[in-house]
Amino acid sequence: MTFSTTTKSFRLGTRPSPMAMEQTGRFARALRLQYPDLDLEVLEITSEGDQHRGPLAEVGGKGAFTRRADQYLLDGRIEAAIACAKDIPGPHDRAPGIVAGAVLPREEVADVLVLPAGRPPTTLADLPPGSRVGTSAPRRAALLKALYPQLVAVPIRGNADTRLRDLDEGALGADAMIAALAGLRRLNLADRAAQILDPAVWLPAAGAGIVVIEHRADDHTTRALLTPLTHIRTHTLFDAERAALSALHGGCMTAASAHAVVDEATGRLTVHAVVLDPTGQAPLRTSATGPATEPGPVGRRAGLQLLDAGAQKLLGYRP
Repeated sequence: MTFSTTTKSFRLGTRPSPMAMEQTGRFARALRLQYPDLDLEVLEITSEGDQHRGPLAEVGGKGAFTRRADQYLLDGRIEAAIACAKDIPGPHDRAPGIVAGAVLPREEVADVLVLPAGRPPTTLADLPPGSRVGTSAPRRAALLKALYPQLVAVPIRGNADTRLRDLDEGALGADAMIAALAGLRRLNLADRAAQILDPAVWLPAAGAGIVVIEHRADDHTTRALLTPLTHIRTHTLFDAERAALSALHGGCMTAASAHAVVDEATGRLTVHAVVLDPTGQAPLRTSATGPATEPGPVGRRAGLQLLDAGAQKLLGYRP
């Protein structure tokens, strides 16, 4: 199907945070380059998660960041919405009928240690025992417990720029924090990384470093518009990691990691999947391999292997 820019304008929804606006601008430039005559309108959508300052569990977890944009999509008020892949809830936490139309090239998957401005560089291993390390992600909290049990994970809220400001002003309630390197780069703040955490040890989130543009499943016109803009290899990795997480009935608030890689020489896809123990005990690990043309089945197999190994006991529910 060919998209015709004479048929309608294109409305793109985004959260209003500086990071969201940077990735929206990047996608908008690619969209205008592909369709110079397209009438593009960017709508800022303030989510429930942006408005609520308490624990996310009080407003339904990370789904609070997507529910309002989802409703805009389903009501036809926008054609597409943009989001960080690692922040998208699992399908069981969302309204049906929304799919990924375009996936931008993957950026860094690593997390980093961030210290208050002016503090001499150090590492997680060298922080004083009892240091409070801010993070809102169960995956990061579980990794901290397992790898650095002398440190204390404390929950934090707010957009990346707000958290950085609060950290510098001593208002975050933490002595340091964990952030995504890709996010800092989007804000031109990569120099704030005191330590880049090795993804082979500090396991990345499913979808880390990936930006996704979603649309209604029945909107074939928007699908045709977005298809030429997707990065095919990254889309494969995204589909595989999301399938593993979906098999676990998990989402961005699950203490789990799914990371996919493709061997370019053989065309084989491997999904490394881990469910972490919140108490810091040994995690459950597995991997699944198959053709890169079948990311969904390969990722799902990795997730099911974890369930067969007893992952539901660590996840705290039975999928």
